[in-house]
Amino acid sequence: MSHSIAHKRSANARRGFSIAELLVALLISSMLLTATLTALDASFKAYKATTESASSHVVARMVMQRLTTMIRTGEEFGPFPLNPITDPVLIPDPPELEFVTGRDEVTGEETVVRLERRDAPPGSVAPFELWYTQTIVLDGVPVGDSEEYPLLTNVQSVRFTLYYDVGPRLEHATVDLTIHPDDLEDAAIAANLESASLRLVATISPRRTD
Repeated sequence: MSHSIAHKRSANARRGFSIAELLVALLISSMLLTATLTALDASFKAYKATTESASSHVVARMVMQRLTTMIRTGEEFGPFPLNPITDPVLIPDPPELEFVTGRDEVTGEETVVRLERRDAPPGSVAPFELWYTQTIVLDGVPVGDSEEYPLLTNVQSVRFTLYYDVGPRLEHATVDLTIHPDDLEDAAIAANLESASLRLVATISPRRTD
């Protein structure tokens, strides 16, 4: 009798997992692995979106700071309204702003800066870019080639509101800028993760009078 019991224990000890048990174990393992990878992927993508948003926020603020400095120290602004007495406010469409940032008293050459909205290349995240153009002008005629480059990409909208006085002299200008962070398409996840747009508004008065 003791021999029979020992034989049963030995048989039970040698018995392995059944196919059904193995399938259940594999299913549970795959579900846990999938959940872990999904959580890790979401964490990386959330970090990417946060980093891109923070980077775009810093760049946009730097550009806005540069714009306010240039407008504050500029003179001879344009375009200007046809009649600043009856209609002193101008919102150029398409958005543009031109002014003198420097003048050589010896040669008479002026440094003219132009800010304008341009269409973004195909496939860009946002439809527009903000461009900077600098030209040396002598007696109203450009001297040499202009220097131009995009100040800011991924621009959703930009608006210059110009308030003039008789002269016409620019009293102050409002810059309204909305940008979209570098939200890459490969960062999209099931939760529809994307970075929020950033809007910056500043009102600047020139120090010099036209």
